[in-house]
Amino acid sequence: MSVLASGLNDKMADINCICLKFGTLYGPEYVNRLFAGLRRNTKSDLRFFCMTDDTRGLDAGIEVLALPQEPYHDRLFGLMKEKGLRAPFQKISLFRPDLIPDLDGPLLVFDIDIVILGDIDPLRDYAPGKVCMRREWGTRAGFRSLGHGSVEKIEPKRHSYLYEFVLTNPEEAVMKHGASEQNYTSLSAELAGDFEPFPDDWIISFKYDCRPKRPMNLFMEPILPPDAKVVCFHGRPKMEEAVAGYRAGLLHSTRPCRWLRDAWIGDAPEPVPA
Repeated sequence: MSVLASGLNDKMADINCICLKFGTLYGPEYVNRLFAGLRRNTKSDLRFFCMTDDTRGLDAGIEVLALPQEPYHDRLFGLMKEKGLRAPFQKISLFRPDLIPDLDGPLLVFDIDIVILGDIDPLRDYAPGKVCMRREWGTRAGFRSLGHGSVEKIEPKRHSYLYEFVLTNPEEAVMKHGASEQNYTSLSAELAGDFEPFPDDWIISFKYDCRPKRPMNLFMEPILPPDAKVVCFHGRPKMEEAVAGYRAGLLHSTRPCRWLRDAWIGDAPEPVPA
């Protein structure tokens, strides 16, 4: 795997984190804000990677990895197109055992539609040797998932089977797990005896854990649970919508969220539109 910018460091960092950005849905500010949030919330020496097809606008402190054309790409995505499936199986490239040559230990994998709220060092230290994810809040009909994919901890060399199975069996990986990377990852790790969920209160959902119950959602600012380290924005609202206040009827609307603005945007004058 080639490094496009900010060449690999000579020394091992205390905490290694990575994200994936491809396409045009999210701009570079999402990666930069994730990087800033991680730096603010660790006492360790942080090393942060972004695998991407567009390096423009990324912070100079981010180590950038090329988005690869995987050997299984045509088979896997051809099948998904044939079946009308859409899912982020691109993330499997982050599990390559040779992705970061000098990494021997845990790697924290973050989606970019999340916000860091608290100390991330316990995420690295939790359940050594295990694949860790937050328990899924809900499951699609017909498919079982043990973990939600917004935050994952893996050891690429120890858990190389997560990449190698897709490399040799892309069709089975897609169809058996409903074209869901989080289903595939959590269930494969469980089958290998490697799955251990993070504590539920460390990784929270904005819409499930922060939005006040109706009708108080119309009057109260969203709640910040005290032990939260990461807040996930699966579905709606997304971060910029939650910061500004989200209008979506009685059930789903939220008031503007000041603590989220501080955690995600900081001193930026306005949230950047999606």
